Formats: sequence, structure tokens, C-alpha cells
Amino acid sequence: MRNSLLFSRRLGPLCLTQACGAFNDNLVKNAMIVLAIFKLSAGGAGLAALAGALFIAPYALLSATAGQLADRFDKSRLIRITKAAEIALMVLAAWAFLVSSVSGLLAVLFGLGIQATMFGPLKYGILPDHLSDEELVAGNGLIEASTFLAILAGTIAGGALVLLDAGPAIVGAAGGVVSAIGLASAFAVPLAPAAEPGLRVGWNIIRETASVTRQAKANRTVWLSILGISWFWAIGATLLSEFPTVARDSLGADGHVVTLLLTMFAVGIGVGSLLCARLLNGKVSARFVPFAALFIGLFTWDFGSTVIGLHLADVAATVRSPQGWRMLIDLLLLSVCGGLYSVPLYAVVQEQSAPSHRARTIAANNIVNAAAMVLGAGLVAGFSAAGVSAPRVLQGAAVANVAVALWTVRLLPATRRQRDVRP
Repeated sequence: MRNSLLFSRRLGPLCLTQACGAFNDNLVKNAMIVLAIFKLSAGGAGLAALAGALFIAPYALLSATAGQLADRFDKSRLIRITKAAEIALMVLAAWAFLVSSVSGLLAVLFGLGIQATMFGPLKYGILPDHLSDEELVAGNGLIEASTFLAILAGTIAGGALVLLDAGPAIVGAAGGVVSAIGLASAFAVPLAPAAEPGLRVGWNIIRETASVTRQAKANRTVWLSILGISWFWAIGATLLSEFPTVARDSLGADGHVVTLLLTMFAVGIGVGSLLCARLLNGKVSARFVPFAALFIGLFTWDFGSTVIGLHLADVAATVRSPQGWRMLIDLLLLSVCGGLYSVPLYAVVQEQSAPSHRARTIAANNIVNAAAMVLGAGLVAGFSAAGVSAPRVLQGAAVANVAVALWTVRLLPATRRQRDVRP
């Protein structure tokens, strides 16, 4: 079913559109950081943090408005508008790369953050319009898998291409081509009539953010799922932010080992996302979520413990070492469990939300996700400033994840009660 769904018009164009956007976001971000550090001798860890903050900030500021627009208008048409905006941003990015303007690229990255914020409620809100309840888990799995693989591809391509002699021009051209493909695929996304055509869009950001969040909290199952998804993004952001430090300070490795760690993480998320649909057999259920959370904690602990005192200078040394393989398998398995954990929660949010408010509920999810990621980044920065090593931070995250596994058991009876009262 997954293959036929992926190549159907109901999901295939949306997957490709989303993948192109995720690729370009990470292409620009990583190419800019590498260009600034290695060619312009500007920035460093501070620049990477600023880039991340500029991209995440719109999620906190504009998600409520994005959700209202997605409920007010045809989602497919809004998808085309957001992809057209991406082309304009990539043209600006090409110019900024050619003139080596870091400030221009930071402005583009902020624009891409706004564009991604607007796209978020559309891509998840439109799935129940085109997919049956039995297809929701598979559809979310395919979206999740394609997104993480596109993030990986964009990150690798941005860092590798920009260092070539004509790197900035190549990156700019690649971004333009990919955004054009994304716009073309957006025109193949089927129409999705407005969920609430008479909705009045409010422009008071603070008030509307509070309103959509309160609305989501009113549905216990949805709110618990949103909190669970937010934890996934917080722990994922913690892992990704610690990979470079683990490679450099714990392993004494080069940058290629960081790429290897990223690859294992992205592939594992993709595998877990696709495996989830097979295990649940089309049923929207959170029954595997507590177990997935528990094993994320166990494998994260073992990953953090394995890298302590381990010295692997490069990829060749890593694949020759039994401990290196243990580290990679831990990372692969914890990310597989990440897919098993997050995909059902997205499906629960979509299925249990009122159709007229679904996009705004997705917007509330994005707001809480952004807050969780910022909080996680702040804790990592605080531990780093206090001299806590990356492996110890990961072990602490593992312990916290076990507590989350126990907490997510609350989702099971909540999901069953909601399903029992559905007409």
C-alpha cells in the first residue's frame, strides 16, 4: 500500500513538494555556515546558533496565522503560493552566495523560516483531506521519511558544493532548480476545499497564538500527542547539536564522521517511519509510542556511554572498530524508534482534531515544537557552559526519555476513550 500511495496523486506530489523545501532549507543553511567559516573566515558556533534561531523564530511567531489561513482557504492553492515564494527566496539566495553576503543569506534563511512556517499546517492539515483514516499512518510515515532524507541530502550537498571553486554559484543554481521542481509538483497536489471559509483571520500574533494553543489543549488526546511530538523534536535537536561535539571532542574525528552520524540518524528515522505503517496495519494508535520512547532512552544511553574514551579519527577507523559499529547501530536503532514514536502521534493529532480546526491544531503543535526545541537548545548550551561533556548530556537526555516513556502511557487510555465516542 505504501508504494501505491507514494506514487498516487493524493500523496506523491505533496511528498516531492515537501522534500524539495526541506532540501533547500538545509542546503542554504549549511552552505552559508561552511562558506562563512571556511572561505570568509567569519562566524563560527555563534553563526550556526544565529542561523538556527532565525529559521525557528517564525514558527513561534507566525504559526497561528499560518493555521488560520490554512483553515480559511484551499490548502492546495496556498501550497502553490508558498512554493512560488520559495523560488523568489532562492533567487535572492543565489545573489547572496555570488556576492558572499552572509547578512543577505541570513535574511534569506529567515524568509525560508517564514515560508516553512506557512507550509507546516498545510502539509499535515491536507493529509486527512486526501487520505482515509487507514492511510494516515502510512502517509505520515512517507512524509516523515522523505523529509529527513531531504534534510540529510540538503545538509551534505550544501557543505560539499559550496567548497568547490564555483561552489557559491553551483549552490545558488541547485537551489533554484530544486525550488522549481517543488513548484511544479505543487501544481499536481489535488484541491482541498477550505475547512472554514468564513473564518476571520486575526493578525494579533500574541492573541492568536494563545487562542490556537488553548484550542488544542481543550482536546486531551490531541494535547498529549502534541506534547509527545514536541519532546521528540527536543531530543532530536539535542542529538543533532551534539554530533559535531561528540565527533571532535570525544572521538577526535574529522567532519566526515559527523556526516556519517547524520546519515545513520536520517536513515533510521526513515526506516522507523515506514516500519510504523506496517506494524500498525493502517490503524491510528499510540500503542507503540511508550515502548519506542523507552528504547530511544536505552539506545541513547548506550550511544553516550560508548563514545566515552573512544578514539576514531575518520570513517575508515569507525567501520573497522567493533565499538564504532556499536555506536552506529545504537544511533540507527534509536532513530528507528524515533520514527515509530513520532509518526503515530502526528496521525492521532490529525484524526482526533475537528476538521474545521485541523490546520490551527497543527499550528499549535508547531508552536509547542518550536518552544521545546529552543528550550532543548538552551539546556544544551547551559550544560556546555558548565563544562558537561556531550556524552554526559546525552546520558542525561536518555534518563529523561525513560521518564517520558512512562508518561506517554497516558496516551493509551486517552486514545481508546476518544475512539469509543467517535461516531
